[in-house]
Amino acid sequence: MKHIVKIGTRESALAVWQATKVQTLLAERDVASTLVYIKSEGDINLTVPLYEIGVQGIFTKALDIALLQKNIDVAVHSYKDVPTQMATGIVKAAVLQRDSYKDILIYKSGNTLLEEELGFADGKWTDKNNNAPGEISSFTVATSSIRRKAQWLHRYPHHTIDNLRGNINSRLRKLEESKWQGAIFAAAGLDRINLRPSASIELDWMLPAPAQGTVVSVCRAEDQWLRAIFASLNDAHTDICTGAERSFLRALSGGCSTPISALAQINNGLLHFRGSITSVDGKEKIETERKVDVNKIEDTGKEAALEILAKGGDKIIESIRNGGK
Repeated sequence: MKHIVKIGTRESALAVWQATKVQTLLAERDVASTLVYIKSEGDINLTVPLYEIGVQGIFTKALDIALLQKNIDVAVHSYKDVPTQMATGIVKAAVLQRDSYKDILIYKSGNTLLEEELGFADGKWTDKNNNAPGEISSFTVATSSIRRKAQWLHRYPHHTIDNLRGNINSRLRKLEESKWQGAIFAAAGLDRINLRPSASIELDWMLPAPAQGTVVSVCRAEDQWLRAIFASLNDAHTDICTGAERSFLRALSGGCSTPISALAQINNGLLHFRGSITSVDGKEKIETERKVDVNKIEDTGKEAALEILAKGGDKIIESIRNGGK
C-alpha cells in the first residue's frame, strides 16, 4: 500500500496555500499526500497583540504537538513564525524558494495624505516626511507586529499605531471598516492568494522579519525516508540567507516580542547582510551591515548580533524584557 504523507497546516487561506504548494511539489515527485487542518493558539486569540502574548511558536506549537504525536508526518509553516530553537525531535526538512520579503502599506483608496504624511511621491520614498518635529498627526496605521510598529514609529514618531489581528481576509475587512489611514501587511502573503489591492505601496525602507516571505517544512528527526524526499525540495540559496537571518535572531534571543529585523541576500558570490533592533517606541535603532564571501558565512548572523549588542542593543533588549519602551 502506497504511503500517503499527512501534511499539517493551519486553516487560514495563506497557510493552506503554503501546504498546497508543498503538496504539489511532492506530487511532482510521485509522492501522495493529504492535508490535515489544525487550529493554532495564534488563530484562536485574535484580540491581544502578538508581542503582548509573548509565546514562542504561537502559530507552530499545535502543529509541533501533532507532529510529535504522529498525527501528521510533516508541518508547513511561514518560516518567520518558527522559533529559532525547534522542539526536540523536530527538524527542518525543506526551505522553499523565497517569495517577496517586503512589507507593504495598504492605504484607504483616494488617500491624499501619502506625500504630506509619508514623504511618498511619484512612486518614490524621500528620506523624511513633511511634518515638523514634534508635530501631532491623526495619521493612524494598524499592525500586530512589534517590529513593524517600532520601525514605523522610528520614521514617523508623530503617528498612532493600532492593533490589527486576524487572517488576511479579516484584516483587510477591518481596515476597510475602520478609520485608519492604512495597515501594514507582508507582500508575500497577499500575493500568494491574489489579494494585494492596487492601493498599496512597498515599504522599501522597512527591514523585514528574519526569514520573511519563506515557507518551511518540518518533520520528525527520525523520519529518514521523508527527510530524503524533502531534501530535493530545499532551495539552497534561500536556506543560506534565512539561516544567517535566524542565526542573528537566535544570538539576540529574539522572538515576536522583540523588534528585530534582518535580511540576507546573495549577489556575485557575496552575502549582503543587514540587521537591526529598534526600541518599541521607535526612539532608538541600532543597525549593522556587512558583506561576506558566500563560502565564509558560517558565523555571519552571530557576529552581526554581537556587533548590535556591543553598540547598545543589549540595553534595548533588557528594557523590553523589563516591560519598558
